Formats: sequence, C-alpha cells, structure tokens
Amino acid sequence: MNDNRNEAERAAMRAEVERLRLEHHDLQAAIDALLALGGVDQLQIQRLKKRKLLLRDRLQRIEDEITPDIIA
Repeated sequence: MNDNRNEAERAAMRAEVERLRLEHHDLQAAIDALLALGGVDQLQIQRLKKRKLLLRDRLQRIEDEITPDIIA
C-alpha cells in the first residue's frame, strides 16, 4: 500500500469498495430473479454475470490497494 495516501483517499477507496459490494450483490439478486422466472434470455444472464465478474475483479484490486502486503 502506498503510505503516502491521506485519510481522505483511503476513505474514498473504502466507500468505493462498499458501493461495488452492493452493486455486486444487486447483480446476483437480479440474476437469481431472472433464473427463477425461467425461460429468460440467456444472453442477458451472461451479460449480467460478466458485469458481476468485472465488478469482483475491480473490487479485489481496490481491496489489495487498501490492504498492506504482509511478508510471511
């Protein structure tokens, strides 16, 4: 982690993490609801799943920036 980040930058990163987690959760809920309906457009579901994976990757990158590396 860059120790030169000020508290405002770290707070903004934590807020972004929370926003991404909520969006990721909402996408999963949308996917589950569409699957429960049955007979839905598989392309639409695939697009939602891809968006969810992109969010997860972005979330992981930000969390990695926030969390300091620990040398074992």
